[in-house]
Amino acid sequence: MAGDEVSDLDKNRALVDWLRYRLRQAESRVRELEVAERQERARVERARAERSWKIQPQRSNESALLHRGGCGLFTEPMGYISRQDAVVALAQPEIEPCPVCAPETDLDP
Repeated sequence: MAGDEVSDLDKNRALVDWLRYRLRQAESRVRELEVAERQERARVERARAERSWKIQPQRSNESALLHRGGCGLFTEPMGYISRQDAVVALAQPEIEPCPVCAPETDLDP
């Protein structure tokens, strides 16, 4: 039955349609994985911030403040410091602990 054969053109059109379908699926999966990766990076950064401290620079006649890394009272992009550095900073007379996040509670020996 020669009339029932599928032509090479029709086979290739079907292949192109299938490949486009698979490409859309792959692109969708890539977008999902990118979102998951961004969320994981944000989670890791939040966890790192919670284990760190940061110093808010002194303003006019106020003291500098030591904050926990995740404190929302001081959110300017600054580097985090280690526990040891936070202990040293808190011993300085010009640096006080933040009254909101109370960073000194995690610095007790």
